[in-house]
Amino acid sequence: MGAEHGDLRSTWKAAPSRARPFFAELGRGVLDLLLPPASLDGEIALTGGLSASAFSKVTFLDDPVCDGCGLAQAYEAETRCPACQAKPRAFQRARAACVYDEHSRELILKLKHADRTDLSGLFARWLSRASADLLAEADAVVPVPIHRARLLRRRYNQAAEIARPLARMAGLAYLPDALTRKRDTASQGGKSASGRRRNVAAAFAVPPSKRKLVEGRRIVLVDDVLTTGATAEGCARALLAAGAASVSLSVVARVTEGQARPI
Repeated sequence: MGAEHGDLRSTWKAAPSRARPFFAELGRGVLDLLLPPASLDGEIALTGGLSASAFSKVTFLDDPVCDGCGLAQAYEAETRCPACQAKPRAFQRARAACVYDEHSRELILKLKHADRTDLSGLFARWLSRASADLLAEADAVVPVPIHRARLLRRRYNQAAEIARPLARMAGLAYLPDALTRKRDTASQGGKSASGRRRNVAAAFAVPPSKRKLVEGRRIVLVDDVLTTGATAEGCARALLAAGAASVSLSVVARVTEGQARPI
């Protein structure tokens, strides 16, 4: 459970000596008593991940979910949800770790706008679990890009911060520059579904120098939030046009029907 909370210490391997790990654990235990470790949400925790209270508030998405968009289903079904059946998406499959609500939103916005890149490992761990079946069939991981102008202002791409450790965990190629955003599009926040599609129309491309990295590969596209899917579809179309064998989507959170659009 520690890893899912964002604590990666369980992956540390002890040295062959028996005495050294014992004293190391003893020293860490004493230090934790004197200076209890703060969780990623700022509360006292037994690990370096989320506190128990914050973790319990996140609504994780477990099976059954629609294979096409990751939406929670009432029961296991062989077919996709009605929306995916009515209008298939450019990306083949999708998974989300949790529901986008006030609890997950706070964590995502901290990564996106408050320089909390320490949350990226936590989100990558969530995605490695939620998207395990997608990752098992993939060859490479690609983050949804942001425009150069926005990258200069923000200093990092939150999708890339999540995709990098996710690719490492899954043992897949990480392709941070395979996809570019040609236009500095306006924020998708508050826009309708059709407005979001118009906003990102033809906004993404695979540079000619990167096509060989994409051709024939099964790609997992990574982003923070799935709302209408307009951004993900724009990215998927660009990757498929460059020769990708398939594109699936892995996101931290997804908006459910009737929810307000993310800001």
